[in-house]
Amino acid sequence: MCADKTHEHADLERHIHADMLDSLDEELEMEIDDHRLDKLVAEITTPDNETEVGRQFYFKELFRLQGELVKLQDWVVQKKLKVVVLFEGRDAAGKGGVIKRFTQRLNPRVCRVAALPAPSERERSQWYFQRYVSHLPSGGEIVLFDRSWYNRAGVEKVMGFCDEEEYEEFFRSVPEFEKILIRSGIILIKYWFSITDDEQYMRFLMRIRDPLKQWKLSPMDLESRRLWEQYTKAKETMLERTHIPEAPWWIVEAVDKKKARLNCIHHFLAQIPYNEIEHEPIILPDRVHNPDYLRHPVSTEMLVPSVY
Repeated sequence: MCADKTHEHADLERHIHADMLDSLDEELEMEIDDHRLDKLVAEITTPDNETEVGRQFYFKELFRLQGELVKLQDWVVQKKLKVVVLFEGRDAAGKGGVIKRFTQRLNPRVCRVAALPAPSERERSQWYFQRYVSHLPSGGEIVLFDRSWYNRAGVEKVMGFCDEEEYEEFFRSVPEFEKILIRSGIILIKYWFSITDDEQYMRFLMRIRDPLKQWKLSPMDLESRRLWEQYTKAKETMLERTHIPEAPWWIVEAVDKKKARLNCIHHFLAQIPYNEIEHEPIILPDRVHNPDYLRHPVSTEMLVPSVY
């Protein structure tokens, strides 16, 4: 009997260990995807390996920072904080990869991503900030905006989707809008991801050559490549006119994607003082066994074929 219990315990430990490895594989799968893209880059240019973060250090530090994000998440819930993070930058600047690493270990009911599509006809007739307000957090929530109300200062300006009066009104309104958010108790953090002209060119070529990534290249993205200088001017104006003490911009140097992820998460953690929340030990209750219960077999017609 004792041997059976020992064997059962060892089997359980193996299952738990395998599940933990599977969880870590989520990050490895994304990194393998990055590595595959790196090979495509090598066909175009010779990478400077001396500037890259070592893979072993990267994984170790990323998992450590993600552990701190979980602690921060608990603190946000406990203290009913309202956190808004804006991710802005050029197309292919790596915002999506950073957001994935932010959210990877967090509760989607606490930390959610707002990535709004182009406004509808009805939304275009509303107060400009109206459609963003509905995505703001309640107490105990974190919202990450994958692009935000700053669309007006960037793509809308460059592509002519707003007129000069709307553009100027945005700059008059946005400092007051953000001050209102902060006075309401929202913690607002704004990141701009900066890459070079050459780096964007390389990343666009990677997407063109990679059939799994081509969907990321919209006609608007391709046009942004042609209008690099206009986007640069728009960015400079935006930073100059909306970098306010209450809600400053933080620039993330994003040519090295791994460094950008680590630096951004590390910086974010420093913006919100937090402590680890002590939790009561979790005790799994014994399952109730009903001697009259008989589990019915599942019809083989309902099973997904075991191809693998």
